[in-house]
Amino acid sequence: MNSFIADVRQMIVPGSDPRHGPLPPLLLAMTLVTGLVDAFSYLLLGHVFVANMTGNVVLLGFALVGAPGFSIAASLLAVVAFWLGAVVGGRVGTLLGQDRGRLFRTTTSIQAVFLACTVALAAVGGNPVPDAYKYALIIVLAVAMGIQNATARRLAVPDLTTTVLTLTMTGLAADSAIAGGQGSRAGRRLMAVAAMLIGAVVGAAFVVNGRSVYPLIIALVVTAIAAIASRVLAGSDTRWLHAEH
Repeated sequence: MNSFIADVRQMIVPGSDPRHGPLPPLLLAMTLVTGLVDAFSYLLLGHVFVANMTGNVVLLGFALVGAPGFSIAASLLAVVAFWLGAVVGGRVGTLLGQDRGRLFRTTTSIQAVFLACTVALAAVGGNPVPDAYKYALIIVLAVAMGIQNATARRLAVPDLTTTVLTLTMTGLAADSAIAGGQGSRAGRRLMAVAAMLIGAVVGAAFVVNGRSVYPLIIALVVTAIAAIASRVLAGSDTRWLHAEH
């Protein structure tokens, strides 16, 4: 129980993790963003994910055999745009990777610009979203989420990829005492799962109630706050700023 509480504390209290400083709560916030944008994209943009590429590849398979409600063009567009975003995020990571605070701040600021564009597109496009706006939204959102994922990969905080939860949930079970493991870090992993779930619930709730732009607005606000917070917190303890080897 003490270990569980310590894990949860490190996920929500900036600086309580000596190795990663404020990165765990900041990346937890970005996991929330993933749930928000994927709820928006899946429910409004033609059954396509802009963040979870594993799911998107599966949806592409459905589209390829003509399953109703799925689009080959939308899925392929999301994959390509996500890849381009990951290239951008990877490039920034190469340039700034030795300063994790600056890397996070820079990429989340770029991501916030892309999200601001999606808010404008969604507000103008309305609901239902016309095809022209739909494809534009898929591209911009997928690029933003590719940047986010490349950044999370570079920062390498355990169990906080901000998107992929399959390995997180596998570790939760496989590393548990029941399975004979050394400990599953249940607090950290459950918080990551909860963040994405909450984002998906909030995003879906707004979409199904006709307030489709709200998930993107919330995602933009959370991303902007995370970028600002990373700058404010960077001076509190410099140990976490340097890349781990």
